[in-house]
Amino acid sequence: MASVGLLYVGAVLFVNAVMLLGRVDPKAAGVLNLFVGAMQVVFPTILLIQAGTDTAAISFAAGIYLFGFTYLYVGIGNLAGIDSTGVGWFSLFVSVSAIVFAAVNFFDVKDYPFGVIWLSWSFLWFLFFLLLGLKRAELNDYTAWVTLANALGTTTLPAFLLLTDNYSSAGKYAVIWAVGTVVIVVGLWPLTRRGSTGAGGGAPAGPAEPAART
Repeated sequence: MASVGLLYVGAVLFVNAVMLLGRVDPKAAGVLNLFVGAMQVVFPTILLIQAGTDTAAISFAAGIYLFGFTYLYVGIGNLAGIDSTGVGWFSLFVSVSAIVFAAVNFFDVKDYPFGVIWLSWSFLWFLFFLLLGLKRAELNDYTAWVTLANALGTTTLPAFLLLTDNYSSAGKYAVIWAVGTVVIVVGLWPLTRRGSTGAGGGAPAGPAEPAART
């Protein structure tokens, strides 16, 4: 279930990134956000029904809900033309929560690559907070490209690794992931700051099945 969710999260991240770059209409992107958001709400509901008193399963579902609600919020907001400030401030809550889930992966689950991935999602959601909640339009292009990088590196890639049974939770892969993340995040900053267009106009949404590895 985790791998399937991550794959479609990669798709919605890709579309939202392109939307921010002004290549996709926000309403058109909103439809996919609704599809993925619905999936990310249905899946954890099924998990909760089956979880009983299993705290690990409940924690797993809680993380998925965070992102499922984000996608639904974005989808409804884009289609109805609602101001994105609410999504932005909700993104701040998600960003802080993602740090906790990262710690769980590092110290409890011992899934070190996903600990790094959770931190990447936390950073991405913080950018959504700045862009949408605080209306920092000059960060539009940077946020778009960081979203695109997350679409490929923190969702689609691990999804295919999981689907093909090639994923490893070893610490050495976490180091590779961390170094790659820092290089991309830092490298994109000067490239995108040369001229941020703010062309997207709609509310973006980030990762989706983050709780998949908690």
